[in-house]
Amino acid sequence: MAKISPPNTKYDWYQTESHVVINILIKKVKPENARIDIEDSTKLSCIAKVADDTDFSFILNLAHEVEGNNIHWKILPSKIEIKLKKVEYMMWKQLEKVQSEIQPKTDEVIKTYPSSKTKKDWDQIVAEVEKEEDEKPEGEAALNQLFQKIYAEGSDETRKAMNKSFMESGGTVLSTNWNDIATKKVEVNPPEGMEYKKWD
Repeated sequence: MAKISPPNTKYDWYQTESHVVINILIKKVKPENARIDIEDSTKLSCIAKVADDTDFSFILNLAHEVEGNNIHWKILPSKIEIKLKKVEYMMWKQLEKVQSEIQPKTDEVIKTYPSSKTKKDWDQIVAEVEKEEDEKPEGEAALNQLFQKIYAEGSDETRKAMNKSFMESGGTVLSTNWNDIATKKVEVNPPEGMEYKKWD
């Protein structure tokens, strides 16, 4: 009987205005035994077998729609790299769909609040807040979150600058100064020690 891989698989992602690239951080995947599908335009499914015959399964509910028939992936020694084309060209605030609770209408809150007899466990609420603070993203995830916040809260010129610099530089430069890059092409500038390669 085949072994099952652990569920807490690590991954990271980045985006351009037209594409999303997801890196699933798993080693020694057999390319001939990997299958990647998109269901209902938003559900990413990756099933594979690792070198030691462990079965690997990864499912992600995407925040927005992608083209299910336009998937490209590469099996690398330390990861699976998946490139998806967005249905709507825009920058995403997050990769995954958030299952947010439906907020009650204002008049319903007013009606239910006085008669509410639910006792709040304030110790538990404090513990949950502290846990959320402890789980703040770090490193590349925090940087991604910062860029998304700048894009979401920035002016039209800031967003134009970010899109233009990111697209023209192949994702190696991100500028927020439209006046600085409006009239010139942004050159590719990979990090020191790295080499820029175009997709096939």
